[in-house]
Amino acid sequence: MSRNPVGWFEIYVQDMVRAKRFYESVFQIKLECLPTPADMSVELWSFPMIENAMGASGALVKMADGPSGGNCVLVYFSCADCAIEAARVTSSGGEIVRDKMPIGQYGFIALIRDTEGNMIGLHSMK
Repeated sequence: MSRNPVGWFEIYVQDMVRAKRFYESVFQIKLECLPTPADMSVELWSFPMIENAMGASGALVKMADGPSGGNCVLVYFSCADCAIEAARVTSSGGEIVRDKMPIGQYGFIALIRDTEGNMIGLHSMK
């Protein structure tokens, strides 16, 4: 394979306003509304993307019958120090599932649950 295996991710939500506020608050970013065809009943807000940079971008997605919570895919967000973002989770309406912990030579992770019941990971090398 000549490229990174992940090219995009989607986090399904029930309450877009609440979910958008959570992710913007925890990661100190602004999500961008993505246009969708008029005949599609879907709302997408994308995470910032840097062209030709390592990693993948993705979006929060709200659609009829779109599942949220209890996910079987875990998305890890890269951080300089995952403890910083984890410290914002509770005040942003989420929950800490597992505090920052070492994973050997691969750095550190923290597991959190967003306002929609989705578990996501935070990863850093320090």
